[in-house]
Amino acid sequence: MTDGHLFNNILLGGRAGSNPGQFKVYSGGLAWKRQGGGKTIEIEKSDLTSVTWMKVPRAYQLGVRTKDGLFYKFIGFREQDVSSVTNFMQKNMGLSPDEKQLSVSGQNWGGVDINGNMLTFMVGSKQAFEVSLADVSQTQMQGKTDVLLEFHVDDTTGGNEKDSLMDLSFHVPTSNTQFVGDENRTAAQILWETIMGVADVDSSEEAVVTFEGIAILTPRGRYSVELHLSFLRLQGQANDFKIQYSSIVRLFLLPKSNNPHTIVVVTLDPPIRKGQTLYPHIVIQFETEAVVERNLALSREVLAEKYKDRLEESYKGLIHEVFTKVLRGLSGAKVTRPGSFRSCQDGYAVKSSLKAEDGLLYPLEKGFFFLPKPPTLILHEEIEFVEFERHGAGGASISSHYFDLLVKLKNDQEHLFRNIQRSEYHNLFNFINGKHLKIMNLGDGQGASGGVTAVLRDTDDDAVDPHLERIKNQAGDEESDEEDEDFVADKDDSGSPTDDSGGEDSDASDSGGEKEKLSKKEAISSKPPVKRKAKGRDEEGSEKRKPKKKKDPNAPKRAMTPFMYFSMAERATMKNNNPDLPTTEIAKKLGEMWQKMTAEEKQPYIQQSQVDKKRYEKESAVYRGAAAMDVDSGSGGNESD
Repeated sequence: MTDGHLFNNILLGGRAGSNPGQFKVYSGGLAWKRQGGGKTIEIEKSDLTSVTWMKVPRAYQLGVRTKDGLFYKFIGFREQDVSSVTNFMQKNMGLSPDEKQLSVSGQNWGGVDINGNMLTFMVGSKQAFEVSLADVSQTQMQGKTDVLLEFHVDDTTGGNEKDSLMDLSFHVPTSNTQFVGDENRTAAQILWETIMGVADVDSSEEAVVTFEGIAILTPRGRYSVELHLSFLRLQGQANDFKIQYSSIVRLFLLPKSNNPHTIVVVTLDPPIRKGQTLYPHIVIQFETEAVVERNLALSREVLAEKYKDRLEESYKGLIHEVFTKVLRGLSGAKVTRPGSFRSCQDGYAVKSSLKAEDGLLYPLEKGFFFLPKPPTLILHEEIEFVEFERHGAGGASISSHYFDLLVKLKNDQEHLFRNIQRSEYHNLFNFINGKHLKIMNLGDGQGASGGVTAVLRDTDDDAVDPHLERIKNQAGDEESDEEDEDFVADKDDSGSPTDDSGGEDSDASDSGGEKEKLSKKEAISSKPPVKRKAKGRDEEGSEKRKPKKKKDPNAPKRAMTPFMYFSMAERATMKNNNPDLPTTEIAKKLGEMWQKMTAEEKQPYIQQSQVDKKRYEKESAVYRGAAAMDVDSGSGGNESD
């Protein structure tokens, strides 16, 4: 390939728990993108200072150093990849990667090589380990021959790693020839002073700018937010988080509609960890009208050399704008603001609920963001399809002033946004349709108005509701109180395919479970529900029920609904494709498939049901006539005890 090479399953930084990604080398530089979306790293050719190869356990590591002093490690290359990448870099980028060897002897006696902000411990000509001096929080002398390094606790590493390096000690004898001392300073002091010039020591006291008493919704609390040169710190009464700027993926500046607050979201990869909970998004809430003035603790020389055209000496304006501008200038992260979507009230979001939590759903140009809790970012490229649903998944007893939005991802994960006002439908539908996302309940050749009519219509005249059909059949049958013993392929098929079975994403506050099923049956059946009593138990004051009639084995087999024919045809295929799926989930998935089918797709099963219904009517007439003759002739027709 002349335009570059692609490599999959490459780890960034070698974290055992980190997700792999796709690595690309091309004539303009290098790029790495995390698998499944998230962090993206791009390094231009002009920013590269050195490239090295190293053999590590079960793979090869590519080390990349930049002009900013940053060092990246990409792990997972095969032996044949080394030669292809090396040849491409030499021909198209003018770089010749060096080769390093890893020391596996276990020796702890060697030399120290400091290159930029990287400290490498060498055993002979081989590398034993390396650490970034930018992560050093404190360094001090212990006696005359030992140098102690203490490292920042980077809370983002907790998302992927159980163990973190806290401190490291070097013993430097007075006879050391690499760091030659004199009468006033020992060799260890020379090493200590060298590290002091590079390490990020005492940076906690030298914040570039500080914002006091800021309300953070996730993780919840009120914090003092400090922006440093290489990291931000959240200091609260009970928690203290330190986040490297390299972990920031993107910033979101999202105003609330008709609300005195504005939300700023800092998206992280890897996330920070509090206990066993991971937080990939820091949700900060500012007062929209609050005005602040801040002077940055940076010299003019540093601003001109390192932050030219990115930062100013001082800022004055709305607090969320000042915070976003300074954080963007220090971290280099991009800022996403609301796009073209407008709600019916000219806002940037629509009110909704996710997993029983009320919040705002922001339709953005490249994704959806639900805030504040649980903060959920969904990129358009991750979406397989969206589906508009009547509120309550077809339950007529639920108010028709609301609808639900189901978002199915390519990894089979689903997000159900409930309780969206019906007045928001047109704007939301047009926005999603304009982004060319697949809408499941928008038929082929159907325009936007047709989609709106199909979704918001209280009843669908073209479609047959199998649950309603079954209720009608039972209501018109003499043996309506008895179980249907003819269709017993599975115990769980008796439920309606339109019932919302209440999975993990269901809203528990929306009359779910058995109450919702009962309300649906009451709404669509003219027959009042039969109150059943448990066997062997009687309620005080209740009337005695009439004894049940025994089912006549000669009675005709009842007609099956279209959904029953569909289930019989598809059940075997569903089981073969999902052998580990329980019967309850199979029934649920069959119901979902039936709901999504068009009237034309359902027609064969409807025809089968109609034929079977005629058969049942004929056999029932013959059966009733024969029964009448038996009664008249006195031959035992009494089946009751």
